[in-house]
Amino acid sequence: MSRPERRASIDRETKESKVHVEVDLDGSGRAQVSTGVGFFDHMLGSFARHALVDLVVHTNGDTHIDAHHTVEDTAIVLGEALREALGDKRGIRRFGDATVPLDEALVQAVVDVSGRPYCVHTGEPEGQQYVVLGGDYLGSLTRHVFETVAFHAHLALHVRVLAGREPHHIVETQFKAFARAFRDAVAHDPRETGVPSTKGTL
Repeated sequence: MSRPERRASIDRETKESKVHVEVDLDGSGRAQVSTGVGFFDHMLGSFARHALVDLVVHTNGDTHIDAHHTVEDTAIVLGEALREALGDKRGIRRFGDATVPLDEALVQAVVDVSGRPYCVHTGEPEGQQYVVLGGDYLGSLTRHVFETVAFHAHLALHVRVLAGREPHHIVETQFKAFARAFRDAVAHDPRETGVPSTKGTL
């Protein structure tokens, strides 16, 4: 039995940004990402590769002010695209759990494609939120990205930084762990013929 394509394409324009996102949940990890925030591009590319999601992101934002609006608005549209691509969630595993190392950094991410937005983000070392990466990505944006994606994709997401010293590694490991947990959660379960919920809907 053939499965429906799990793809979405969403555009959003405000006075602060113009965002275009395309996702294919059954891709191979290809990414075409351009947000004007280099470090964030790197993180989104890492998410696509390790989630095996094909991802196109083009954002033009008011980076002359700072990176916040651009990163936030991209995360909003990414979450919306993931939600749309998931459709009715029939046949998915629903839950995903990954613990990922990157040298000294170690992060656990757990995803529930629950239909109920929730994000718990803990464990970053004190001061991480004030670190600037790539010249314009403030460390506090990492939590904001996960909160925003979880809200708009209707995911329950827990991210726990278990260890880490190098700020770049701490952020990158979070994106990789989220990617692997998301990949498992949205994978097709050959034994699941319906929606994995006693309610019958997610």
